[in-house]
Amino acid sequence: MPSDRPVTLAVVIGAHGVTGEVRLKIFAERLETFGAFNAGTLTLKSLRPGSNGAIARFAEVTDRNAAEALRGTELTVPRSALPPLGEGEYYHVDLLGLPVVDHAGASIGTVAAIDNFGAGDVLEIERPDGRRFMVPMTPAAVPEWDDARLVIDARFVE
Repeated sequence: MPSDRPVTLAVVIGAHGVTGEVRLKIFAERLETFGAFNAGTLTLKSLRPGSNGAIARFAEVTDRNAAEALRGTELTVPRSALPPLGEGEYYHVDLLGLPVVDHAGASIGTVAAIDNFGAGDVLEIERPDGRRFMVPMTPAAVPEWDDARLVIDARFVE
């Protein structure tokens, strides 16, 4: 089972209006399925689409000053609160920091970042010397992974 570290689903980017609503940049689908964030300190009352994100109201935020004070706050839930995954699916949080090896088990580095430029996820692998290279998250490049390590096909190692 993956660690139960906090997973960021959205970030507050500012206040909206004078009644305590906030503007959110959302990183997940169906944010409204989660009722509480940040270990229960923020309770979602409502969520609606807004320009460049969404507009949310939290039970604990009742005026513009309180909403402004939340600017930059990441909305997190524990990893265990995320829905179960299907075969071949993964959450970025589960891959970040994983040791990367080749088919023979030789160490290559760690997963340092995951990007998506429109054609699917691309893993950024950091070697022990700090140099990085990128690998597409495809079955040909990454034939297997689990909670302990990620295997990269030698043809994709730089």
